[in-house]
Amino acid sequence: MTSFISHTTIDCRNAYELSEWWKQLLGYVDIEGDPNLPGHEECMIQRPDGGHQVLFIETPDSKQTKNRMHFDLRPVERTRDEEVAWAVSLGATIVDDQGDHHAPGIGWIVLADPEGNEFCILRSLEQIAQGAPAP
Repeated sequence: MTSFISHTTIDCRNAYELSEWWKQLLGYVDIEGDPNLPGHEECMIQRPDGGHQVLFIETPDSKQTKNRMHFDLRPVERTRDEEVAWAVSLGATIVDDQGDHHAPGIGWIVLADPEGNEFCILRSLEQIAQGAPAP
């Protein structure tokens, strides 16, 4: 018998604030009947369709080095660069621009959330299907 991934867990300093930030970025929601509130040490969010879940757990440790695991996000309604701008408007910071990795406009952008956890934003499926690099 094999296992499956129940959810993704992110250690953080403030579970509520970070879960609220990621809810905005991903369009995720609280789990019905289990709302996240200020002061909660564990906050779970999920895709609106009940799919993927992310659990934020408060720990006293701060991030020390580069993440060994991270999210690669693919925009649904915007281009890569528009999604990067959206994330930055929410408080993300650009860590590394690999937008020209492989070829001009083909790569990804590395960002960090408000607590320094890195994630990447890739080109949208529409951009890939069009074969066009990001503007």
